[in-house]
Amino acid sequence: MRPEERVQIAAVLVFIARKSFRLGTLLVAVCVLSFWLVSHSPIDPVNAYVGADVMRVGPEQRAAIAAYWGLNDPPLQRLVNWGAAVLRGDWGTSMIFRQPVIDVISERFTASLALMGTAWVLSGVFGFALGIIAGARQGTWIDRCIKWYCLTLASTPTFWLGLLLLIVFAVWLGWAPVGLGVPAGVLSDEVTFGDRIRHLVLPAATLSILGVANVALHTRQKLVDVLASDYVLFARAKGESEFAILWKHGLRNVALPAVTLQFASLSELFGGSILAEQVFAYPGLGQATVQAGLRGDVPLLLGAVIFGAVFVFVGNLLADIIYRFVDPRIRWGGRYEQC
Repeated sequence: MRPEERVQIAAVLVFIARKSFRLGTLLVAVCVLSFWLVSHSPIDPVNAYVGADVMRVGPEQRAAIAAYWGLNDPPLQRLVNWGAAVLRGDWGTSMIFRQPVIDVISERFTASLALMGTAWVLSGVFGFALGIIAGARQGTWIDRCIKWYCLTLASTPTFWLGLLLLIVFAVWLGWAPVGLGVPAGVLSDEVTFGDRIRHLVLPAATLSILGVANVALHTRQKLVDVLASDYVLFARAKGESEFAILWKHGLRNVALPAVTLQFASLSELFGGSILAEQVFAYPGLGQATVQAGLRGDVPLLLGAVIFGAVFVFVGNLLADIIYRFVDPRIRWGGRYEQC
């Protein structure tokens, strides 16, 4: 093995070790902070566990419930016991759903993944197309309209747009269902693929419309810089058409940076999905996380927080890796090669 290859492999191993250490410290910090916030919350977990029958539960039953879930132990001891159980592979049982936490997360994340995946693809495709059109028509009315559209979307809250789409297309026009992930009152075996798509349209449209802005503005600016470069000026001097210049030089230079930006935007997509799921009562991981926080379900809340942190971290990690392959100046060791 050549010395250059050994150095490259060592740099890759250092990169992986550094990222793994950051992920570990991130998870520990997120778990401790989340547990501390829940411990100081005014919500009574026993009342949230009992629900509507809170007036029928006596002191003995309340004490038994608190002892069963370990609510009488000091917060630090509860955190240590929970961490030790997670290291053994036991994520605990959800107080809300009465199911293992890992089963609730896997079931809810499947629905959230369909929502986020659809929105991620649509926002990337339409954002890239709008950015190309705006950059190729710089200074025209088309460019101004696209910029106004993207800047407006960038300042629009997710819940507001979701409520607007819900009022227009579900209430006024009646084209889409009001909410939920499947039709109400229908058995799971009788739910068709078309029913799931109909209930997915409005939440996915909400996230897609909002996700277009960043990709479109970034792609537009990159394309403007490329079209103003010296090698594009030389291509025009040789007599190449604008379409050929856009195809050969423009798309190749802005496509991969747009892809990396998409991977880096997974954190925003995950946060937006939580709000969209709340507006449309979509049974995803975001809605389960909100319910766990409001009802003091510590095992489910910590499990969802860990899963969300890993999801966002993996997205940023993929963006970092793609950057290193897109830009040949960036080494795995984090330095620029000397020309």
